[in-house]
Amino acid sequence: MAAPELRIDPLTGLRVVLAPARADRPFSFESSTVHEGAREQCPLCEGHESWTPPERYAVRPRGGEPDTPGWTVRAVPNKYPLLEPGEPAAPEDPLGSGRGDPELLVTGTATGYHEVIVHTPEHRASITELDAAQFERAVTGWRARSQAHSDAACVHVMVNEGAAAGASLEHTHAQLYALDFVPALIARERERFTAHNTRTMGGCLLCDVVQEEVRRRERVVAVDDDAVLLAPFAARSPYELQLVPRRHEPSFAESESGAGLLHDGLLKLKDRLGAAPPMNLWVRTAPRGAEHFHWHVDVVPRLTRLAGFELGTGLGVNIVPPERVAQELSEYRGSFAAP
Repeated sequence: MAAPELRIDPLTGLRVVLAPARADRPFSFESSTVHEGAREQCPLCEGHESWTPPERYAVRPRGGEPDTPGWTVRAVPNKYPLLEPGEPAAPEDPLGSGRGDPELLVTGTATGYHEVIVHTPEHRASITELDAAQFERAVTGWRARSQAHSDAACVHVMVNEGAAAGASLEHTHAQLYALDFVPALIARERERFTAHNTRTMGGCLLCDVVQEEVRRRERVVAVDDDAVLLAPFAARSPYELQLVPRRHEPSFAESESGAGLLHDGLLKLKDRLGAAPPMNLWVRTAPRGAEHFHWHVDVVPRLTRLAGFELGTGLGVNIVPPERVAQELSEYRGSFAAP
């Protein structure tokens, strides 16, 4: 029986406990499936354009007026936004600098932009149901909307699928948050890229991680001309994946790589688990102030629940070692046709 192992994520410095002795327990999870009657009530389906705020972006191969059918990818403001447009008013951390008694209870307006990017006009419960061409169009939409908000301090594009992953709508879509500040976790990653560049006199943290992973071949799931798909060294939960462009590219919005391998990796995951799992996916791109960065995409299937240990300590607990994940997923081609 393998002993528990403590690992440190090179990008964030966060620690995770690998507990492989628990890895052979069976998984049970709710797949992302379409429920009866959901199409008729879905505001994201084609034909329901009047149910959403006016669109900010749409791909219309045959032309047509805004907010009408005929689109393949569409972006609209979130009807229930987490952020409100306006002048940035985020408060400073009262303990970040200075002397004397700080104001301990600080508040401000949560300003920024919050959009929904609809992946397909058809009612699909999972992004894995898209064929390669439509998946590419969806990712192009992520990039276009990220570029539209390039003046934000931080752009966070993410996908929630399945109730266990926090999705409130069944129809597959992404959400974009254009923040007026850089969240602490992302700032921490930015600082580690800078520290590595200084320590190595010019090196890129993620370039060097990928080079080492390819050399070892223990956690590489797949490689193509544009990107590398990894089971991250310090994955905090089972079957996490990370997509990294092979070229040094700080900005996701300015890149053209990765969609094909990401699609293939998600299909490998679906095949291995027998169904599309509840899942969170996000794009990490260079935030404001990042002199040295390398964008990447993280995929986190929601197969286990956070309990008191994880929530109380901030440590992840992963019962499936990434080496096992890479070995299993590399056996699947991921060549699926959408229904």
